[in-house]
Amino acid sequence: MNSTNRSPAFTLVELLVVIAIIGILVALLLPAVQAAREAARRTSCTNNLKQLGIALHHYHDTHKSLPPGWIGLDPNSARPLAEGEPGWGWASMLLPFLEQSSVAERLIDYTRPITDSVNVGARGHVLPLLQCPSDDLPPYFDLERAGSPGQVLVNLPTASYIGVFGSEEIEVCEGLPVGNVCLGNGVFQHLVSVRFAQITDGLSYTYLVGERASRFGDSTWLGVVSGGDETLARVLGVADHAPNSQGGHLDDFSSEHPTGTNHLLGDGSVRLVQESIDVRVYQAFATRSGGELTEDTN
Repeated sequence: MNSTNRSPAFTLVELLVVIAIIGILVALLLPAVQAAREAARRTSCTNNLKQLGIALHHYHDTHKSLPPGWIGLDPNSARPLAEGEPGWGWASMLLPFLEQSSVAERLIDYTRPITDSVNVGARGHVLPLLQCPSDDLPPYFDLERAGSPGQVLVNLPTASYIGVFGSEEIEVCEGLPVGNVCLGNGVFQHLVSVRFAQITDGLSYTYLVGERASRFGDSTWLGVVSGGDETLARVLGVADHAPNSQGGHLDDFSSEHPTGTNHLLGDGSVRLVQESIDVRVYQAFATRSGGELTEDTN
């Protein structure tokens, strides 16, 4: 009688046990993989803000001041008007210092409104440097006309980073009559170019730029569009709520990072500001010359 050698085989029970073990291992590894991916995305976001910080310092070296928050003038009289034209914002003025000189020269006419047909190329230009990889934001968004939900005024490229208007509501700028310049207590304001010497709280204790998550509201690097819905808050933000606050509004700072929001300080450093930060400390960092005594934000 011939004997036959048979290779051992898994029983059904053994196979189910192996599958269960693999499932447990995957479940244990998945959070670690996701955490590693988020760490990489946050590092990329931090690097984006550092590039903005370098560009802002180069701009200051060249022009002896930071760019204004936005340019808003009455088209008829050329007098100050917060919701006026041409509307170009601080980030659009940084293009030559972000290796985007060709965009500024070929696609933008800074003397004409953002919505002008001559600036259609700028409205279609997305800047990856200004988008946080942790935020799955679309390349463009439809800006609706103020007071007319559903009526699209213009399509704009998105951005994740907005300038700091201060600790006070930017809504105070809405409806200001012609001739009034809207000033905040932060670094970026209407028509005003702030010098580093005017940031008396210290560059290491003053926020210049922060994040805005697209789920809280769409932002753009172009500037303020006259007649747009909450158009001022698309370019600048305020620190009246802690980062990612559930009670916050469009004009607040926010991100898709798990515990806080990245902010660029005047000295060029970037910090992840925790959601648990004391709001009074947070607001102190958002002002340029409040005279507050502030400590580390972490």
